[in-house]
Amino acid sequence: MKTTELRQKDVAGLQAEVKSLQKAHFGLRMQKATQQLTNTATLRIARRDIARAKTILVEKLAADQSAT
Repeated sequence: MKTTELRQKDVAGLQAEVKSLQKAHFGLRMQKATQQLTNTATLRIARRDIARAKTILVEKLAADQSAT
């Protein structure tokens, strides 16, 4: 997912996005464990998407904290 798309979401939307990305990553890990995953690069992409979403979430939470 693009950074610009993530920045447009609110905190609740980002939290939901992180949760769905983590579920997708879990599914990929299970596919890898059962040798059903053909493109293992998707694991790295999923991990980086999770990290990207979490980083933007923390930035938004920090901005909300400093605003109050």
